[in-house]
Amino acid sequence: MDELNKIYVEPTSRCNLECVTCIRHSWDEPFGDMDWSVYQALIDGLEDFPGSKTVAFAGLGEPLLHEKFPEMVRLAHERGLRTEMTSNAMLLTPSLAATLIESGLDQFTASIDGASGETNGAIRTGASLEEITTNVRMFYRMSQKMRAVPVKIGIEFVAMKRNIHELPAIQVVADQTRASFILVTNLLPYTAELQEEILYNLEPTSYEGQGWSGNPLWILPKMDWSRETQEPLSKIMRRRPNLSFLDINLNQRNNYCPFVRTGSLAVAWHGGVSPCPPLLHSYRCFIRGREKFFRCCEFGRLPGQPLIAAWPSPEYAAFRERVRKFDFSPCTDCGGCEWAETNEEDCFGNSFPVCGDCLWARGVLRCA
Repeated sequence: MDELNKIYVEPTSRCNLECVTCIRHSWDEPFGDMDWSVYQALIDGLEDFPGSKTVAFAGLGEPLLHEKFPEMVRLAHERGLRTEMTSNAMLLTPSLAATLIESGLDQFTASIDGASGETNGAIRTGASLEEITTNVRMFYRMSQKMRAVPVKIGIEFVAMKRNIHELPAIQVVADQTRASFILVTNLLPYTAELQEEILYNLEPTSYEGQGWSGNPLWILPKMDWSRETQEPLSKIMRRRPNLSFLDINLNQRNNYCPFVRTGSLAVAWHGGVSPCPPLLHSYRCFIRGREKFFRCCEFGRLPGQPLIAAWPSPEYAAFRERVRKFDFSPCTDCGGCEWAETNEEDCFGNSFPVCGDCLWARGVLRCA
């Protein structure tokens, strides 16, 4: 049986913000909070998977809105699991921070999409960068006093045309919040208007093979990004070449699922067991100018079906093997046809769900 290492848990699909980049702009599902019976069944079920290491609280909502969220953290911590969360940090009061620290939270990632209050607030409607930095800094300092090992702080930044100029200044925010990592991801446009904001065209890494005379493989070493190197390297990048950095061909990262490959699954607030966070819910988005509908995928639902029945089921095991081989039609490269309008099936004969258009598998989109 495949090893299960990391479980993404969606405590709630509700949120206290109205971000312009949010999936809610293409989503009509009901909102809800995870029932304790679902979470208890999940944690109890992990006893059948002694290799499990991490529970990451994320999903499409704000985890701190769940009234029993600290208890969720505590239960996972008591079972010996590493606990991580992603939050907008606006609800992180001193009392809640103390409770989370006592409950054993290991990592806190704050979603911040601008180094200035104006930019961050325009994208993350309802958020105050000043309040976020104050709350997270307070949280870290409290954890220093209350525990031998403080909570690890991170920042997740969704890069787009309107905020990319502020990315270097995120270092200042990281210094203020004591963040030890900054995860940058691209934007997935859920509305037609947001297509104008993306910073990728997917062509630089769309070539296959080792290179040929019309498109040779550029084999680049580790090199400083400096005043001397910036211009010539940028010119190479703009030619959309076939690139290899440190003997790693970027094409190798085109068909790599960061969820299946690492032994992960995701559980929605209603108990649905999905292979990854992007398939927790159904939604529409835009990829290379095409509107695409992604239907959610479940291989079980807690608490009625335990994990030990869902994870090794023939259907789920076969899907994971198919993803590891990644023999899906390359919808993103070919420009799209009627097959590429949904994730139901593809022209290679694969049945639902198909992953040929997955931007997570190309490394374009990232999850904390």
